[in-house]
Amino acid sequence: MAILMYRAALIVWTSIGILGLNASVLKAQTTKTTKKTDLNHLNFTVEKAPDWSNLFKRYEGWFGGDGIYTIPLNGREHVTTGSKQQTLFIFSDSMIGQVTDSAMLPGYKMIHNSVAYLIGNKPVNSKMKFYWNRGPKEAPEPVFTPRTPKTEAGDYYWLGDGFVNTEMNNAIYIFGYRVRNVSDGAFGFREVGNTLIKIPANEQAPFASYKQLDTPFYLDNNGEIGSFGAGIYVNTIKAGALAPDGYIYIYGVKGMAKQLLVARIKPVDFEHFSKWTFWDGRNWVADMHQAATLTDNVSNELSVTALPDGRYALIFQEGGMGKYVAMRVGASPAGPFGPIIRIWDCSNDLPEKTHVVYNAKAHPSLSAPGELLISYNINSVEFIKDLNKDPHLYRPRFIRLKLK
Repeated sequence: MAILMYRAALIVWTSIGILGLNASVLKAQTTKTTKKTDLNHLNFTVEKAPDWSNLFKRYEGWFGGDGIYTIPLNGREHVTTGSKQQTLFIFSDSMIGQVTDSAMLPGYKMIHNSVAYLIGNKPVNSKMKFYWNRGPKEAPEPVFTPRTPKTEAGDYYWLGDGFVNTEMNNAIYIFGYRVRNVSDGAFGFREVGNTLIKIPANEQAPFASYKQLDTPFYLDNNGEIGSFGAGIYVNTIKAGALAPDGYIYIYGVKGMAKQLLVARIKPVDFEHFSKWTFWDGRNWVADMHQAATLTDNVSNELSVTALPDGRYALIFQEGGMGKYVAMRVGASPAGPFGPIIRIWDCSNDLPEKTHVVYNAKAHPSLSAPGELLISYNINSVEFIKDLNKDPHLYRPRFIRLKLK
């Protein structure tokens, strides 16, 4: 059974709604380094966020999953979500069934993706509802299933980042990584394609009429696989960006070295793949294969957000599946990025040698003023065996990062 998980992470940072900052002091060049930009230091503290971690400790229905990107449905990526506004959570592999504190009850099932809605910005159980499809005899099934021209039998989706495109009738766009099992074991899977999922505005889960588009944003160079959609930075006025230039920045990761790439496109042209451009280290070019490595040692899921002083925070799980939630500070959405800054040691969540941690990322629209809410996932290379010991193992954990 493929253990799905390892779409690892990165972090986002704050918003005009979070810190109430004057955007005029945050004007950073998109592709140029400002003078004397400090890429080496950031003054902060970090603490556990048990209220958010406990929101995902559940006993019936959805009781485990990874991925956990969040999409504010009003499109205000960088502004704290209001008490009556909704956030869409998207998960990759998910566990559905019933559990106790010590056992999974018969009848549980793993599906390859699921979603949830949260009303407001507080971790209130009654305000959150999970969704998945149902098959014969009400058996749980994924929300999204590949049905594109390039799809082969048995392919399934793990989900990348997504956003509400306010220039395209508020449609929700989500990247789908087409995955195929190739062998038995914890890592017996392979990503084989990149897809864009489009959901009409106001359509409710589990989304009966979503659209799927094969994209050209999948790389396979002699086994060095890469794909775009690991993180999205919406740098527009409508999204509440601090220094908007009108572009959507889409991050990719390739190879075992976890090299970071970036593309950009205007929101109105998001489906026009031939108009996408890629940062080659000096210019934005049309050839994806000329994309420069911005940095490395990141993870397959990540995010980028503006810091209040005009710098940018790239946050991720160090090395893809290392024990540290980490950050690199950047001078623009396209870098350059500085050295790794470790922000949280996850060792206490790894009591067994079989346990792994991955997928760290931030959720600025759910963050309190002056804080950044960050999640990371826990899993095991002996998946079912360890879940039978601890049914609550496979779920997000949360921390709060506070700028000093």
